[in-house]
Amino acid sequence: MNCEKCGTEFEGKFCPSCGKAAAGIKVTCKGCGNEYEGAFCPSCGQSANAAQTAATAPQIIINNSNTNSNTVSAPVPGVRAKNKWVAFLLCLFLGYIGAHKYYEGKILLGLLYTFTFGLFGIGWVIDCILLFFKPNPYVV
Repeated sequence: MNCEKCGTEFEGKFCPSCGKAAAGIKVTCKGCGNEYEGAFCPSCGQSANAAQTAATAPQIIINNSNTNSNTVSAPVPGVRAKNKWVAFLLCLFLGYIGAHKYYEGKILLGLLYTFTFGLFGIGWVIDCILLFFKPNPYVV
């Protein structure tokens, strides 16, 4: 069968080039429900080929709901959460004897701070700055 509009030879109800319905075939418009002959619905202007495509197009459902909750269900051995402000205050006032290191459970470093007066004051100052910028709670 040849298309009346563009002259393309085709089989079926619609011309693949221009979308015109074959001669004598009535198409029901998906937009308004009217029956018509031709490439476009005279009532709403919808293409006959679009009406056919809309009927066969797959429906895609996108579900973007996320219900995950990231929680630790079991304690991890060796991981201890400490309060930043407790450690910072211990470091600020008793850092020269390593009190903040004892609080974190680092006994050997605490002893080193005790016998070297906070690593000669340099380690004490560095630890105060580092503790101030840690998240609360932080993991040791």
